[in-house]
Amino acid sequence: MTHEDYMRRAIALAEECFSSGDVPVGCVIVSPEGEIVGEGRNRREELGQAAAHAELCAIQAACRRLGSWRLSGCTLYVTLEPCPMCAGAIINARIAEVRYGAREEKSGCCGSVLNLFEERFNHRPRLYGGLREPECRALLGRFFAGLREDPRDLIDL
Repeated sequence: MTHEDYMRRAIALAEECFSSGDVPVGCVIVSPEGEIVGEGRNRREELGQAAAHAELCAIQAACRRLGSWRLSGCTLYVTLEPCPMCAGAIINARIAEVRYGAREEKSGCCGSVLNLFEERFNHRPRLYGGLREPECRALLGRFFAGLREDPRDLIDL
C-alpha cells in the first residue's frame, strides 16, 4: 500500500464521524512492515470525552495490538493536523513519522500554531503535511457547512 492508500483509509474513518455529529477526523497507524495496526476516528461527541480524538483512539488500538506503548517505527496518518494533546501523545508513543492532510490553523501543533516536534523533547517524529489535503479539507467544509444551515431555510413558509 502507498501513503495515499493509508490516507484514503483515514478519510473513510473520518466519514464515519458524520453519523455521530463529530468533527470528521480519521487516523490510521501503520507498522514498519506496512500493516495497519491501529485505527481511530474522532468520537468526542459520541462518547462525551474530551480526549476521544482520532489520534488517541488509534494510538490506544495500536498499543493493544502490538502489546507495547512504544510504537517505534510506526507511521501515523491523520486527516487533520494534530492538536497539542495528540502531538504530545505521538511524541510519548515514539511514533516515527506523521503524515497529515489538512492544516488546523486554530490548534495545529505541527506548524500551524507551533510545531511541538521541533521542540527539545526526547523524540522528534518526521513530519509531512498536505497528503490528500483537498479531500480532507472538503470533509471538514461539508461538516461545518451542515452546522451553519438554518433549519428555517428548510421549511416552506
